[in-house]
Amino acid sequence: MNTILRKSILGVAGLAFTGGVFAGPVAAHAAETTTRVKPVSVTVQGDKLIPHGVQGAQSRIDLDDEQTKNVKAIIAATKKAGMDERAAVVSIATALQESKLENLGHLGDRNDHDSQGLFQQRPSSGWGTVEQITDPEYSTTAFLKGLKQVDGWQDMPLTKAAQTVQVSAYPDHYAQWEQQAADLVAQHWNK
Repeated sequence: MNTILRKSILGVAGLAFTGGVFAGPVAAHAAETTTRVKPVSVTVQGDKLIPHGVQGAQSRIDLDDEQTKNVKAIIAATKKAGMDERAAVVSIATALQESKLENLGHLGDRNDHDSQGLFQQRPSSGWGTVEQITDPEYSTTAFLKGLKQVDGWQDMPLTKAAQTVQVSAYPDHYAQWEQQAADLVAQHWNK
């Protein structure tokens, strides 16, 4: 194997390992998650909310008032951006995976680099300032701007669309939140 190829493979493996080691906020909430294999019913408006059906076992958490407020902020920002219910489902599922819909500040040693906010966006990666990425409207708008740049995001599985924007070390983990995200959009979209 040539040296350049070997170094590239080792570099990718190192990044994957580092992402796992620094998964602080995600790992910190993992024990709080209840996994349900049986899907919860939702009224799907056309095929806007779950156009492909959910992938794999679904997780669900109970939301407090602050988390519900963040759901409503994500929906409001999605509407303001002129995007539809599916964009809100992708956004909420992403925020469920990244922060459990908690607007997280810097978590010290448990922090994934400098990731903060609902979407665990990083100032050092150009998402915005700390003040901006911890503002639910700004962080949602930034996520949606990234989503709009993904060709065909409306027609791809949620986890692939979210991963293309987020570039997570755990690309398949977004799928587990699709049903709860769709339920939340169905519940709050028209309020």
